[in-house]
Formats: sequence, structure tokens, C-alpha cells
Amino acid sequence: MPNTTQSSAGEPAPSALALLPLGIFLLLFIGVGTYLTLQGVDFAFYQLPAPVAALPAIVVAILLSKEKLNKAIEQFLRGVGHGDIVAMCMIYLLAGAFASVAKATGGVDATVNLGLSLLPASMILPGIFVISAFIATAMGTSMGTIAAVAPVALGIAQTAGMDVALTAGVVLSGAMFGDNLSIISDTTIAATRSQGCQMKDKFRENIRIALPAAVAAILLFLFSSTASEVPATGEIEWLKVLPYITILVLAVSGLNVFVVLSIGILLAGGIGLVSVADYSLAGYAKDIYAGFGNMQEIFLLSMMIGGIGELMRQQGGLAYLTQLVSRVIRVFSKGHSQGQNLRASELGIAGLVSMTNCCTANNTVAIIVSGGVARELADENGVTPRRSASLLDIFSCVVQGVLPYGAQALLLGSVFALSPLEVVTHSYYCFFLAIAAVVAVFVKHPSRQAVTA
Repeated sequence: MPNTTQSSAGEPAPSALALLPLGIFLLLFIGVGTYLTLQGVDFAFYQLPAPVAALPAIVVAILLSKEKLNKAIEQFLRGVGHGDIVAMCMIYLLAGAFASVAKATGGVDATVNLGLSLLPASMILPGIFVISAFIATAMGTSMGTIAAVAPVALGIAQTAGMDVALTAGVVLSGAMFGDNLSIISDTTIAATRSQGCQMKDKFRENIRIALPAAVAAILLFLFSSTASEVPATGEIEWLKVLPYITILVLAVSGLNVFVVLSIGILLAGGIGLVSVADYSLAGYAKDIYAGFGNMQEIFLLSMMIGGIGELMRQQGGLAYLTQLVSRVIRVFSKGHSQGQNLRASELGIAGLVSMTNCCTANNTVAIIVSGGVARELADENGVTPRRSASLLDIFSCVVQGVLPYGAQALLLGSVFALSPLEVVTHSYYCFFLAIAAVVAVFVKHPSRQAVTA
């Protein structure tokens, strides 16, 4: 019997109804937390765990499928087991294990002491942003950067009496800045390949938009560094700091994030066994497992979101978004000037990848899904390949940095013991980047003059 959810070309037939599961999840996850916050409930966003909020969405997504039940469940499991989802979950586990072992062996305290010794009170937040941005640019991954920097940033914030949620937002901001610009980032690779341009050209287009946003964020963080006095510091314990220095150096060298974190776990445990009294192999093993347990919630939620995303794709939800944006752009293009069509196409590309990212909660997947339509829109209206690649990467970065159910916010929320919504509301660089990108669409730049002339 033919698949009634597929078009004649083998692609899912567009369906707005397929987006309903995402709406249900957001209504429960954000709506319940917001309502309880207004009621004055403490830890309101923890009253309904996110994986539990995802369960009704999963049920609805499966019920909406026109496939047989076993087939629909198989599609869900395919999304759960997608390579990107599995990779994120492994990063969660390794990051949790490293943070747990480093804390138990004194590595976090020693590194915090070093950070406070080097950073003046007024430069703590800008310093954390620059460090995160540098590491993310070198590594090409925001997740690896957050795993490396977040525990130290948390310790510094707590010791200096600074706003913990703001500090989490600073780490997220720096990580998204680097991930967006890095030439080895998977988002950069996906954007340039899908649009047919060189990485260096996309970088030049990107930096014109990202740099002003970064400067604005740094200035905001500078004025937000409210620690009037950095707490007194003790003697620097370089041996205990070594695991963090090692993973930062290895990360900057471009080594795979899994290898980096694994080496960090081994090194932190080894130093603990040598330098910490009564620290044993049994304690080391328990700390690793405790770190795994700390990541349980985001581990489960990431898998569930991956499964929901695959069901929405199979049922035509993502196809509906691409069709909607294409239709709006083509209707607008009739009777307008070439310059107006150019801006409309650029905004359409931005809107398409943003909506897709909201559904997939993965910026790389969003670029891959929307890349073909984006290139078609660009070709029809004279948008240069480097411009379309830049817009794809920028707006996927913006959305990923403000999604409370995105991997980055979930990881930071777990490390900082915050609601992911608290984290993303302080992701100021992403807000500035969105503003800068929208302004850039309406400002005539030399790289676009040949098209709009």
C-alpha cells in the first residue's frame, strides 16, 4: 500500500498539523513553568521535568502518523538514534564525568583560584566571553566549549558573588560566537557546501555582522560585572589546574571533543589519586558514574526531541515550513523592485532556517534541511552564495542560542543548576547578533551592490 504521507517524488507531503507535537511540548515545558513562576512557586521550571513534558508530544506525534503503529515507532527510534543526537548525548556523559571528577579532586577550586588571580573584577564576564569565543572558534563546537568552560565559570561566579544565570549566558554567548565563525564548525561546513561557496568568503561575510554584535555583548558584560572586589586567592595549585589547561590546549589544537574530554577525565582522576589523600580508584569510578547521572535529564530530553523531530519530518512538518516560506517570498516578489526582492529573499532564508531550527533543535540539521530551498531562493533573486551561507549559519546560531530545549542551554542548565529558560534569557550575544543581521539585510553593502544596482 503506498505511503499516504509521501509526495510523488518520495518526499513528505507538507502538513501544518505535523508541527502540533512541538507546540504541545512548548506549551507544557514553558507554559507550566511560567504559570508556576507567576504563582510564586520556588524552582517553578523544575516542577514539571522536561522529559515528562515531552511524553504527550511523543504520543501525539505517533498518533498523527498515517503509518502503522510499528512503523511510526520505528521512525521515532530512528530520530532518537540519529548520529547527531547520539554524539550530543555522549558529550553530555563525558562532560558530566569530567566535571564530577575535577570537582572531587580539587581541580575546579584550583582553576577558579587561578581565574580569580588573573582577572580583575571588572573584566570577569568579558574575560569568560572571550575565552569561550576563542575556544569555540578553535574547536568548531559550542558543546565542547561549554563542557570545558562551564564548570570553571560557575565556580568563578559563585566565589565572586556574581549573577550565576548571567554567567551561564556569557558562556553560551561566547560558545555560539565561536561556533558560528569557526571554519571547522559543522554548521559552517553545512552552510558553505549547501550554498556552493568558499569557507573564507562566508567567514568574511559573517565577521562583518558578528563582530559588532560581539562588541556590543562585551560592553554589556563589562558593565554587568558587578563584583566590587574579587575574593582573596590562595596559592595556585598548578598540578590540579593541569587537567583544564590540557583540555583547553587540546581543544584549541582541533582534537576531537570526545578524545579531549576522555583525556581530561583520565588526567583529573590520575592527579586525584596521586595528590588527594584518601582518593581511591573506587571513589574515582563512583565520581565518573555520578557525573553520568547528573546528565540524565538532558540525555533523555535530547533523545526525545530527536525522535519528535524525525516524526515531524516524516509527516511533512518541515516540508510545510519550506513551502510556506517559498510561497510568501514568491508572492511578495511580484511587482517589486530587484532590491526589495533581494531583501525579501534574505529574510525568507533567515525565517526558513530559524523555523526549521525550532523544530529540530539542531542548527546543523536545520541548515541541511533548509539549504536546498535557501539556494533556490538565492539563485532566483540574486543573493550571493556567500551571503545565503552566512545568513543560514547566523540565524541557525541565533535560534540555537535561545532555544530552552536546545542542547547548549540544557547542558549549561545542568552544570549551573538553572532552568534552561533562565540560561537563554541571558544569551545577549545571540540577541545582538539577530539585530545586527536584520540591520545588515536592509543596509546596502559593497558586496551586494552589483546585485542591487
